[in-house]
Amino acid sequence: MSKSASKFQEKFMSWKFRGKEIFKPLNTGRIDEHVACVREFVANIFFYTKGGTTIMIDAGYNYERLAEKTEWLGINPREIEHILITHQDTDHVGAVERDGGGLFNHAALYIGETENKYLTKEVRRRVYRGLYKLPPVVIDNKKVLVKDGEVFYIGDIKIECIEVPGHTWGHMVYLIDDRYLFTGDTIWLGADGGYSFLDALAEDNKLAVRSLAALEKLLRERALSPVVITGHTGWSDDLDFVFAHTDSVCRASKKQTPHDPNAPYDAYDESDDTREKARGARLEKAVPVSEN
Repeated sequence: MSKSASKFQEKFMSWKFRGKEIFKPLNTGRIDEHVACVREFVANIFFYTKGGTTIMIDAGYNYERLAEKTEWLGINPREIEHILITHQDTDHVGAVERDGGGLFNHAALYIGETENKYLTKEVRRRVYRGLYKLPPVVIDNKKVLVKDGEVFYIGDIKIECIEVPGHTWGHMVYLIDDRYLFTGDTIWLGADGGYSFLDALAEDNKLAVRSLAALEKLLRERALSPVVITGHTGWSDDLDFVFAHTDSVCRASKKQTPHDPNAPYDAYDESDDTREKARGARLEKAVPVSEN
């Protein structure tokens, strides 16, 4: 996403969604010893470290404070050689777009074969029930195309690719070391559990719902209970909470019910995201919230 487009979205999305409890990003900090998180407005990007190797999951906005916030966590962007891309929406790839600042020009991007069709312009990204086409994304980084079900290693980090189409046609989630599931824009965590992500931004909501149900089935059948990490609404290790509403979609145009008193009024207000907090306590997981 160009800097001008990022600025426009910051103003427009802030106005459109304030008070609706749609976006609930984590602040910059750490979930545990392996997973670090940077907040970029309403979105989160993540870093996974094991055995001296750090990989990045998604590349966020074209965000002016990215280098600053990674420094809070002791991460040098120039040392990141591998970035897993869940999907090509510009709030997930902005830092590696052609005018993204160059912090990660040297990094290889792992992206699904189907999702790559947006980048080759074989397919145009559509939102708001197909009525609006988003500008094409242009990326010059080396790309490594991956497939649904593919397993590969970066150092001793095991990565499994699981395609979950719906939000975009080739959206991919990544299961890392069978313990962490990075879900991008597949799951929206509300006060009473998880739903399929925002209806207005999906290519196909019915397909997204089916993909979410299939993802739960896969995890349950394999007796896996990973930490589930979302792009905009935090994390949880409670699968019953995460998959509480696999047959439903978050309606982005409405104020959410049940009410979440912990949700920010304007998620674009980053005043509570500070260096001191980033280096302090661990980031708490999302849990069911009572309105009382």
